Amino acid sequence: MTDITQLPPEAGPSLNLHGKDIAVAGQWRLFWLKFKKHRIALVSLVVIIFMYLVAVFADFVAPFDPNATNARFTYAPPQGISLLLDGTFRPHVRQLKMTLNTESMRREFVPDPAKPVSVGFFVRAAQPYNLLGFIPMQTKLFGLTDPMPGDSMYIFGADRLGRDIFSRVVHGAQISLSIGLVGVFMSLILGVTIGGISGFCGGWADIAIQRFIELLRSIPTIPLWMGMAAAIPVGWPPLRTYFVITLIVSLIGWTSLAREVRGKFLSLRNEDFVIAARLDGMSEIGIIFNHLVPSFASHIIATLTLAIPSMILAETALSFLGIGLQPPIISWGVLLQEAQNIRAVAQAPWLLFTPAAAIVISVLSLNFLGDGLRDAADPYESVS
Repeated sequence: MTDITQLPPEAGPSLNLHGKDIAVAGQWRLFWLKFKKHRIALVSLVVIIFMYLVAVFADFVAPFDPNATNARFTYAPPQGISLLLDGTFRPHVRQLKMTLNTESMRREFVPDPAKPVSVGFFVRAAQPYNLLGFIPMQTKLFGLTDPMPGDSMYIFGADRLGRDIFSRVVHGAQISLSIGLVGVFMSLILGVTIGGISGFCGGWADIAIQRFIELLRSIPTIPLWMGMAAAIPVGWPPLRTYFVITLIVSLIGWTSLAREVRGKFLSLRNEDFVIAARLDGMSEIGIIFNHLVPSFASHIIATLTLAIPSMILAETALSFLGIGLQPPIISWGVLLQEAQNIRAVAQAPWLLFTPAAAIVISVLSLNFLGDGLRDAADPYESVS
């Protein structure tokens, strides 16, 4: 990295990197210059944005109702989409033909090449729906163009009730990904507030808060979650259960952030800008949120990004164990719970692989993104 102090005076303000001035660049500009060097983090950012867009517009992206059943296609295998038919571009799937295996006494599905089913974009939905809960629509991103009775399109296969796994995974992203965001937001509020008070005030408040944090961290996480989740009444509505599970997941997550914020405050509370703000008459809370927190906001963002995967995995683990979210709520953990049946996994392994693949992709992308943000937030990392 070029040392600006060793350049002639006229070279200082015109120092250029990638066509942009960094001699007078602010904190966020330097943060972006360092972050965009992390190619894997950039790709992960695109993947995460795509997954959250799919979750937000799940009703539009999912070709079918995730709760619609079809007894004819229980455990139907995935149907691959072909682009060419008789030498012309015509996206389609092969209609499944069911046969009975007399040896295993199981139904088997084979694609019928004589019965192609056309697939297209922006097709008419079987039933009207409300996009985002308030926009009436009857168009899907893709689906069967002219469906006839008995036609099917199971991209990721079907479950034990003949429900489309792809549509259920898309709708499950709404719950699983939003729990990570809501849980991290709650951890942010608790961690910054409690950690800020602990580090800035010190004294008996710091001692009491740190002992309470140590008490929480000493309790085994999974048994604590299991005990609290098991106390949720079975008759509660799905929305209330969702928020309680989110609260349980974020119960421990704030402690690590609070300790990091406390350490930052201990190192910054005696800096000149803090003393100047105090002499100017600013309140202690104002100093915390107007001066101290913005000074390491990029570090907080990186820490929270790395915490989201833990929230997603916690919800998945609770739902998989049967003490988290329950049907009719659709989440990736609920989908994995439905694949616990050995017979179902042996007959339809896509029940396990499909939601598991969505979890792996989202968690890896968030971890790579968090690594890139953490490196960019490092003040000792070189920009050049």
